Amino acid sequence: MIKKTNSSEANGLMNTIIGKDTVITGTLDVKGALRVDGQVKGKVLCSDCVTVGATGEIEADIEAQTAVIAGHVTGNVVCGDKIELQAKCEMDGDLKTKSLVIEQGALFCGACNMKGSTPDLGFLAPQRSIHQVSINEEEEGR
Repeated sequence: MIKKTNSSEANGLMNTIIGKDTVITGTLDVKGALRVDGQVKGKVLCSDCVTVGATGEIEADIEAQTAVIAGHVTGNVVCGDKIELQAKCEMDGDLKTKSLVIEQGALFCGACNMKGSTPDLGFLAPQRSIHQVSINEEEEGR
């Protein structure tokens, strides 16, 4: 099956740019890529990549294929592919994605769900049995 793609998405063009002094309140539904250097309050739906520039501030839930955050986001972010938190970003909210990149210096306050999968560490974590707990508790009580 051949997937038909929009030529601007295939070329990696930025379809929508919200400038530094712009404030938008409501739901943004963008086909293609979005860059936010201003302020957005509400909800962001994007078919491609959402980029929050260093001066960008979003108080909204974001749904996109990928997200690159360098500014400040307050809200939950759900991406089908990847979320990248750059060095000076501030992210206050939960993340759900397949792949997560957090650069040193990024501030992240929230939880992350990577499609419910658990990483394969190559070993099993030790588990305490009920019997061991009761023996240890009895010894501490003496």
